[in-house]
Parts: sequence; C-alpha cells; structure tokens
Amino acid sequence: MPDALPDAAAADTVSGTAPAPAPAPSPSGFRGVFALGGPALPVFAFLARLPAALCPIGTLLLINQRDGIGDAGAVAAALWLGQALGGPVIGRLADRRGHRPVLLTACLANATVLVALVACVLAGLPLTARIATAVAAGLTVPQVGPLARARWSRLARNDKTLLDSALSFDTTLDEVGFMVGPALAGILAMTVHPASALVLAAVVILVFGTLFAVHPTAPGPLAPANATDTTRTRARLWSPSLVLLFAMALLQGAAWSGANTGVNALAESLDEPGTAGLVWAAMAVTSSVAGFVTVARPGAADLTVRLRWTIGVQAALSLPLLAVSGTVGAAFAVAGIGLAVAPHLIALFGLVERTGPADRMGEAMTVVGSGLILGQALAAAVAGPLASAYGYRAAFVVSVAAAAGSAALALAAARPALFRRGPG
Repeated sequence: MPDALPDAAAADTVSGTAPAPAPAPSPSGFRGVFALGGPALPVFAFLARLPAALCPIGTLLLINQRDGIGDAGAVAAALWLGQALGGPVIGRLADRRGHRPVLLTACLANATVLVALVACVLAGLPLTARIATAVAAGLTVPQVGPLARARWSRLARNDKTLLDSALSFDTTLDEVGFMVGPALAGILAMTVHPASALVLAAVVILVFGTLFAVHPTAPGPLAPANATDTTRTRARLWSPSLVLLFAMALLQGAAWSGANTGVNALAESLDEPGTAGLVWAAMAVTSSVAGFVTVARPGAADLTVRLRWTIGVQAALSLPLLAVSGTVGAAFAVAGIGLAVAPHLIALFGLVERTGPADRMGEAMTVVGSGLILGQALAAAVAGPLASAYGYRAAFVVSVAAAAGSAALALAAARPALFRRGPG
C-alpha cells in the first residue's frame, strides 16, 4: 500500500497524463473583494449610499437657516423615523422580488421625494407638510448599505475568509461615507446653497442607485420551493440572536447620538458651532482607518469574541468624554472611540450574516441597520433636552451609558452557541 500513490503517479507519467495541479488559493483581503464583485460594485455601492449621509445634515442645515433648530430637529427626526420603519420593508421586498426592481423603484421614489422636500421648505409650507414629506423621504431610502452586505454574503458564502473581508470592507465604506457626507453637505451649504446637499443626494441616488440596482451581482426574486408551488415557506426572521444584535445596534446608535449631541452642545457653549462637524469627523477618520486595517488583517478571533472585545473597548474609550472641556479634547476623545467603532460594526454585521436566514438576508441586514437609526433618533430626543437643561456633559452621559449598556449586554448574552444560522 505505501507504493500505491507513487505507482499511480508513474502510471500517469507513462500514459502522458500529468497529475492535476492543486487548486490555487483564492485571493483574500482587498484583492479578493474586488475580484469577487468586480471593481465597479464597490464604487457604485459607496456612491449610492452617500445620500444616506448627506440627507440628515443637509436637512438640518437647510431648515435651521430658514426656520430655526426646533423645526430642523423635528424634520430630521421624521426623516430618521421613516428610514427606520421603511428599511425592513424594503429589505423584505428585495429578498422576495429581487434587488433590481425594488431598488429601481425606491431610487426613483426617493429622488422625487427629496426634491419635493426641498420645494416644501423653500415654499414655506407648514411644519406638518415638511414632516410628512421627510417621513416619506425616509421610508423610500433604498437601503443600499444593508442590501450591499446581503449581496456580498451571497457572493462569498462558500469562502468564510473572503466573506469576512467583504463584509468588513463594506462596513468600512459606511464609515467613509459618514465622514464624507456631512463634510460635503457643510461645504455645499456654505459655498452654494443650503438646499444643494439634498439636491445632490437626489441626483446621486438616482444615478448611482440605479447603477447599483442593475449591476450583474443583483440577486433575482426568490424562487418557489418547486415548480407547482407559487409560495415558499419562509424561515422565521426573528431569533434570540437577531434580537440581541438589534438591541446592540440600538444602543450603538444611541451612543453615537449622545456623543454627537454633546459635541454640538459643547461647540455652541464655546461660541464655535462651526467646529462641531470637524470634531465629529475625527471619529469617522479613525473608524475608517481601523476598518481598512481589519479588512487587510482580519485576525483569527471568532466573531463573537471580536464583538465582545470591540464593544468593551469602545465603552472604555467613551469614558474620557466625561472629562472633556474643549473642542480639541473632544476631538481626541471621539477619535479614540472611532478606533473601536468599525471593528465593532464589522463583527455585528458579520454575526447578522452568520445567523440570519439565507433567503431573508436583506431583511435581516436592514432590521439591524434600522436599529442603529432608531437608537440615534431616540437618544437625540433624550440627549438634546438634557444638554439644554444641564449642559453638554449630560449628553455625553447618555453616550457613555449606552456604550456601557451594550458592553454589558454583549458580555452577558453573546455566546458562540447563540449565533447559528437559522433554517432556510
């Protein structure tokens, strides 16, 4: 028996048939991600999600200039609420009907409603009309980020290492977008017109959202279980693991919103309101860098371990916020927090992919994404009045408490056995 393999090899040589070469390992990291979806997909996915970062700050800037921060906050909150409610619906429809028709419809509707929102504001329509239009704008947001993650999940499911790289890269694109979007909105408001950010968002979502929708990687509609069955028994979406991830996303959004509110209140108290955006951008910069490092060198730790470590580190890095007394100190504090944000979100959405039903992945991703948005809206409603009544540190307390709550939840409940893919 020991001579069997050499004899077989010799037989191949005699017959002129060379042994089959070992398969080359698939590329990983950035090369693997670009090879997986093609170079155009990440570009379209990034630009198509940029309006989600442009719209909230663009809405605030436009309405604040004309009607004050009270009306601006109400309309921006309505936009957030609409997005949180509409996201899972669009995700479900995309899973059932295919990405292409759902995204094309949403992109056209969202661009139209954004133009209508600008028209409502410039025409001086009542606050109720502006709020209703903002809710419609939120409801029609095409959910490019979550659906892009669902698309990467579908493309790379058979290669765990490549899937981790793809999801890490895509989550980092979100961080870069939320660094570029607010800065671009501020520059446009100062140099062109306060409405220009929303107009640009409408154009970008119409053009690049359409390109993302028609890209060849777009999944088609869910096939029926068999040729005679027009319906398919769908796997249950909600599970203990998804509830936990949604709760952590909610607290993550609250941590962001409390810190953001505190930064704005601090800048206002120092008579330097224009510096708030620059201070907040420090978090996006460090988070983006940490995200790209994670793509290049993902490490071998299990996602559950990474989730617990990263949210624990983020909670610890949030504590310096309580000692901040100036914008420079605030910039260093939020930059420190940013080092853990992208790695935490990468682990969070990686676990969504691991546990969500395969045929409802778009919906699962949008549900957790809606948790982030809802957390921001709820914390803003709490942190804003607290900052007005007790000063900017009260808003930072909201942020620190949310981060600590998320860390405690992860340590208490996040166990590897909990995160198993649901049926389907």
